This record gives sequence, structure tokens and C-alpha cells, in this order.
Amino acid sequence: MSPDLWMLLAFAGLLIAGVPVAFSLGLAGATGILAGLSPAMLATLGTNTYNSIAKYPLIAIPLFILTGLIFERSGVALRLVRFAQAMIGPRHGGLALVAVLVCMIMGGMSGSGPADAAAVAMVMLPSMTRAGYPKPFSATLIAASASTAILIPPSVALILYSIVVPGVDLRALFAAGLFPGVLAGLALLVPALLVSRRYGWEGRGRVGGAAEAGVERLRVGETFKQAIPALFAPVLILGGLRSGLFTPTEAAVVAVAYGVVVGLFVTRELGMKDLWALFGEAAVISGVVMLIIALAGIFAWAGTMLGTFRHLAEWIISLSDSGVVLLVLIMLAVLAAGMLLDAISIYLIMMPILIPVMQHFEWNPVWFGILLAMNIAIGQFTPPVAVNLMVTTEVARIRLEQTVGWALLFVVAMAAALGLVAVFPEIALWLPRTLGYNVG
Repeated sequence: MSPDLWMLLAFAGLLIAGVPVAFSLGLAGATGILAGLSPAMLATLGTNTYNSIAKYPLIAIPLFILTGLIFERSGVALRLVRFAQAMIGPRHGGLALVAVLVCMIMGGMSGSGPADAAAVAMVMLPSMTRAGYPKPFSATLIAASASTAILIPPSVALILYSIVVPGVDLRALFAAGLFPGVLAGLALLVPALLVSRRYGWEGRGRVGGAAEAGVERLRVGETFKQAIPALFAPVLILGGLRSGLFTPTEAAVVAVAYGVVVGLFVTRELGMKDLWALFGEAAVISGVVMLIIALAGIFAWAGTMLGTFRHLAEWIISLSDSGVVLLVLIMLAVLAAGMLLDAISIYLIMMPILIPVMQHFEWNPVWFGILLAMNIAIGQFTPPVAVNLMVTTEVARIRLEQTVGWALLFVVAMAAALGLVAVFPEIALWLPRTLGYNVG
């Protein structure tokens, strides 16, 4: 059996056995080195793990994770919900619209789907339940809407993509993700509103429905003032990037500092003890992410030295002469992977294989990165392993199986948005080109 096959079978076997992704990658890489190179080459393990994480742009990942946690705990989501409710007023599907909008705005602060889902679910689920929405529907809608966080800048997934794919401008990726992220949110909103109207959820006479929303509508000015710090966060981050005031990595530092100021002095829902606990929580989450990236370096180095990725890329290219057919097959494969793995693992595992395919068919790397992110976003709320959905069902105290039907509805909706971006690449590329960024 070839060393390539040994390495791939070892990786698949370890995943099936329940070994964490990080260790599966590291051990599979070591298996490939032993099978195809030399036991003496195991001495490179330390160097490869260090080189994988010794990259300046990676500093942004733990900082944006910390930003999401700070905004989640500082009452920002609640203020955004109140403002959105006051603006939208009483109508069928009003709270569904609020949930989608707040998830998209929160995504512009955290860059993380699960963090976004947790923050919005804790605020929105009680209100939606009182207004007549079934918990499975509400939990699924919030999980699906929170998945737009990996599209709307700043995005942890796009940061990693810019590192894995050489020559891609992170600012161009951030700009390219904005319109597809909004399009994905609108695509989710259409079935949500139609279903809400069909079943009469949030109709007049319900607690939390028209009467309560009518009271909130009279307080638009007040709720807007309370929401200003939250609304200003994406403006600060994106405006600073556009103006050249700071780099994407520096933007993460600015976002953390701004979140601390808001939590301590504006909303005053954070104390120094809370902040210390958030630092620890962010360190734990970041440690898991960095461990995956570090041990994936062993897998990547072994796959490169053995020619595994080249062989797989050549096999994929040989499947069809049509770039369209292969793009569809790749999107389906990434969607399946997104149902089982997190975004970071998918990028680290699949990009060494997909980069040669992308170059062979001359696909734009920025556009291709957005398509991958949209696919991974769909996977975040598609069972069996749906990280966002696991968060929201836990908050709602329901079983994951109860959400499958609603999840399929929103999968179809977001897949339609993905299809539009695939057919019309300018949806993603127009903004970065207009802003003068290099889109390849």
C-alpha cells in the first residue's frame, strides 16, 4: 500500500474512532512520514508545528474570538434586539426579521458563528417563544442566521483562508464577503417571513406580539441611543481597514479595546472579574484553534513531501474537463465536510488539494474563498454535526432532531444564495474591485 494511502486511511480511521481533529491530523501526518519517508524525519515535527502558527496574521484569530465574547457578555445583543424591535414594529414575522438582522450585525463584531448564535439565542428565544414561534423553528433560524458571521467581516474563517492560500489580500476577502453575507441573510429571511405569515405566528393578541411591539415602537429614539455603541463597532473595524488606519491584525486589537470600553463604561455590564474570566475563556477556545492549526502543519508537510495533495488534485481534475461540473462536485464535498467538521479544519485539510484545482481552472481565489465560506456556513446549521445548531438547541432545551425539517428549509434558501454568487461572481468581487483591492 502506498504511503499516500496509509496517511489518508490513518486520518479517516482516527476521525471515525473519535480522536479529535487536531490529533488525527498530527498522527496521520506522522504515519505518512514513517510509511513514505524515514523515521529520522520525525525530527521535523517540532519545526512544522511551530512554523504553522508562527504567522503574524494568526494573531487576529484569538483577538476576534475575545471580541465576540466581550460583546456577547456586555449586553450588546440585547440592545440591538430592542432597537430592531422598535424599528420594525408589530407584524407577522417581525421577531424573525429581528433575529436575522441582529445575527448579521453581531457577525460584524465576532466573526464566529457559534459565539453569534449563543449571544442572540439567549436574548431572542424567550421573546420568540412568547410570541408563538415554535422553539425548533426559532433555534434553527438563529443558528442559520449566525452562520453569516463567517462571511460578514471580520471573519475568522476568511483570515485563515488568506493565510493558507498565498497571495490573497485579506482586505479583499473581507470586502468580498459583505454582499454575499447580506444576500445569505436575505435568503434566510424570505422563507422565515413566509412561514411566519402562513402559520400566523406573532399575530395580534399574542403576548410579546403587536401590543408589546407597539410600546417599543414609541421608544425608537431611546433604543437607538442604547444601540449606538453596538452599531458603531462594525463601522470602526471596516472603516479603519478601508482608510488604511490599521491592518486586519491591528483591527482585531482595536475591536478588543473598543469592546472593553463599551462593556466597562457604556453598558457597565462587565466588571474586571468578568473580563479576567473572558480572557481565560478566549485563551481556551484559541488554544483549541491553534492546536488544530499547529498539528495540521505536520499533515500538510507530510502530504506535500509525499505528493499526496498533488495526486489527489490530479485525480479531481481528471474527473471532468468541465470546470462547472468540478465546481459543483467540490461544493458538495465541502458541504458534506461542513456537516462534520469546523471551518478551520476544512480549510487546513482541503485547501492543499483544492489550490492546484483552482489554479488549473483559473478560478478567482477571492471568489472561490467566498464560495467555500458560504458552503461551510451552510454546514454550521446542517445536522448531524451542526455547531451553531448545537448551541441554539442547548439554549432552547430541545433535541437536535426536532430541527431537521426547518434546517433543510434554510439549507435550500442559503444554497440558492450560494448559487447566485457562483453564477454571478461580481456579487462578491464588485466591492473589493471598487475599493481598489487586489482580487487576483
